[in-house]
Amino acid sequence: MTTVDKWLARMVLLPAFLLLSACASTETPDPWEPFNRSMYSFNEKLDQYVATPLAKGYRVITPDPVDRGITRFFANLDDVQVALNNLLQGKLAQAFSDAGRVVINSTIGLLGFLDPATDLGLEKHEEDFGQTLGKWGFSSGPYLVLPVIGPSNIRDAVGFAGDWVVNPIYRRIDSASISWSLYGIRYVDRRADLLGASRVLKSAAMDPYSFVRDSYLQRRRHLIFDGNPPDVSEDDFFVE
Repeated sequence: MTTVDKWLARMVLLPAFLLLSACASTETPDPWEPFNRSMYSFNEKLDQYVATPLAKGYRVITPDPVDRGITRFFANLDDVQVALNNLLQGKLAQAFSDAGRVVINSTIGLLGFLDPATDLGLEKHEEDFGQTLGKWGFSSGPYLVLPVIGPSNIRDAVGFAGDWVVNPIYRRIDSASISWSLYGIRYVDRRADLLGASRVLKSAAMDPYSFVRDSYLQRRRHLIFDGNPPDVSEDDFFVE
């Protein structure tokens, strides 16, 4: 078992263990708030002293066209799992469109550094295995802040592991050093794209932790129900 495989196994087992520990029904989507706040603080320190300096340096040395190309490259890889999850959810037209995006952008678009598929009218979608599990009726479980990854819940943590194993970086690259290098570039590229948003968050939110948590939960409901979430009374943020 490689280092990546061992890390992935832990990612699957951690939420499964926490799900078993939540054997009683809860009245809040955040029953593990003390743990989550400590993990949020850890991630904030990691972001402050590692991710943000790297992202700022990346911005300085990377020309805008190259930056956009790198973002599109990783977005093209994401379309593989998006297509699969649309297929698993029975959204055949979207799955076919997403597969078309991968083919076009991987060839004409030079491995995704360009995005001719969008110019041809193939819309980019946003689906993941956490959403698929939600469509299948799995409860989200309590809110959970994961190290490095950030906001999640039990269902989305399991879904993250599922998306990981179908990602081309994991499936097609045998070298662990190359795989982790690509994941590192992806992480820094995404953080660079969010530099402005982090400044807005810190200046606008009195309690950034609560703001991030509530925004995450609302956004996930919106995505799972394709923009038409049910009434609050039908919400499934709780574990029974």
